[in-house]
Amino acid sequence: DRLQGRAATGPASPDKPADSILVHPDVRRMLLTARAYNEGGRALATWTALLLDREHDHPDPAVREEASELMALLTPVVKAFLTDNGYETATLCQQVLGGHGYISEWGMDQFVRDARINMIYEGTNGIQALDLLGRKVLMDGGTKFGRFAALVQAFLEENKNRPDLAEFTAPLSKLLADTVALTRELGAKAKADPNEVGAAAVPYLRITGHLCFAWLWARMAALAIGRDDAFHTAKIATARFYFAWLLPEVEQRFREARAGAPSLMAMPADAF
Repeated sequence: DRLQGRAATGPASPDKPADSILVHPDVRRMLLTARAYNEGGRALATWTALLLDREHDHPDPAVREEASELMALLTPVVKAFLTDNGYETATLCQQVLGGHGYISEWGMDQFVRDARINMIYEGTNGIQALDLLGRKVLMDGGTKFGRFAALVQAFLEENKNRPDLAEFTAPLSKLLADTVALTRELGAKAKADPNEVGAAAVPYLRITGHLCFAWLWARMAALAIGRDDAFHTAKIATARFYFAWLLPEVEQRFREARAGAPSLMAMPADAF
């Protein structure tokens, strides 16, 4: 409801002293980031909860085994990727409120403090990243990761003849192939220098988290395309924002993961 300034394209509400802050692109960027991360996070958390049910209660032992391996792979991703995103979301929403974001009566300052501790609880997110790359991916030769990659590839195969979905499936396909290649590279580098795992762990977790989100947002878009009600229209718009604005983070993360340990370990300890 906040009125501040005028739209760059001209007054959106000429009868009022100013326009809603929603006319400003940067405000929309912050709110859409929160929406894309929140809805993507709910989708990932719900899917992993389904895996937990399958692991414990499915009558087929093969399904239970697959669910167990996927749960093991994704647990550090759910913990670290979602809490990283949660803190970013909280600070962005505080920023939307401007100076009022620091006033306790609005509550956003408390959300920011509460969100920050989540990145430390139950193993810091750096430790979760080490667990993902070192134990869950490389220790078993990529078997668990391969199971997840197969699910993503199956979705791509099922939708390869849907041109209306290409804006989502094309970048998802590239990300999957790039992540598989990076995983192999890191496995080889880790054999020569164990510090390579620690150096690449955090960017690798961010890449894996985005692979999960890109897959889930593509799945949501596949169901929403062709439906013109407000709910599904918003889903498609949010999916497009995610692929255009948030997924490109992986380009930097791939460079970081390949940068290697030497530049991190070269500084003498007494120089810190």
